Amino acid sequence: MLNHSFYVPESALVIAAHPDDIEFGCAGTVARWVKAGAKVAYVLCTSGDVGIAEPGMTRQKAAEIREVESRDAARVVGVEDVVFLHEPDGMLQATLELRKKLVREIRRFRPEVVMCNDPTVLFASEDYLNHPDHRAAGLAALDAAWPAAGQPNLFEELEAEGLKAHKPRRVYVTGRQQSGVYVNIEETIDLKVNALRAHKSQMGDWDPEERIKQWAAEVGKGKEMPFAEAFRVINLEDDETWAKLKQNNGG
Repeated sequence: MLNHSFYVPESALVIAAHPDDIEFGCAGTVARWVKAGAKVAYVLCTSGDVGIAEPGMTRQKAAEIREVESRDAARVVGVEDVVFLHEPDGMLQATLELRKKLVREIRRFRPEVVMCNDPTVLFASEDYLNHPDHRAAGLAALDAAWPAAGQPNLFEELEAEGLKAHKPRRVYVTGRQQSGVYVNIEETIDLKVNALRAHKSQMGDWDPEERIKQWAAEVGKGKEMPFAEAFRVINLEDDETWAKLKQNNGG
């Protein structure tokens, strides 16, 4: 079993479909990386504008509420850079236009790691179908991370914005399916819970602490980790090649 519990990237860009996706999926790992000195940013494809089912609620008002909640949640784990792409909630598709938007953010931020969810998961559990927006965001993120972001002759117009090609070193895909890397989040589980609590429009009267700790304990079971998050990690570059790429691109 591969274990990258002590690996800390210099930088990471986390791409997700909705506000609260990151907090449910990988905020414990993000918090641990930030504590260790990593620079982390979030890109949210939508603003969750259909995610508040209350009488009289408009999409615009819901988006405003959820963007504030997202920034509050990000600050709990030490992340200040949160980008919203304002794609339509509930109708997200992995289009070339979305890929270009994500390439722009990857080239802007120049992360060592891109983190996203698994686009191949449809039947997430016996009582949950994976949201189509989640799958679309994951596929678009992977297509942007490799090979698009690192190809200088693709989306050449981004050069005019000062955004040169950048190839991430690793991709972290969240979820227990096909996972082989487990991150111990014992020290940051409470930050993960508090970040979720910041999404007040989604939590309502429910306190997520018990359920989140239960899920994290199940992931860590048998791995000597009281609480853990699971990932599938794809290594796009080895250490030597990554160092050369950084040098050649002024990193």
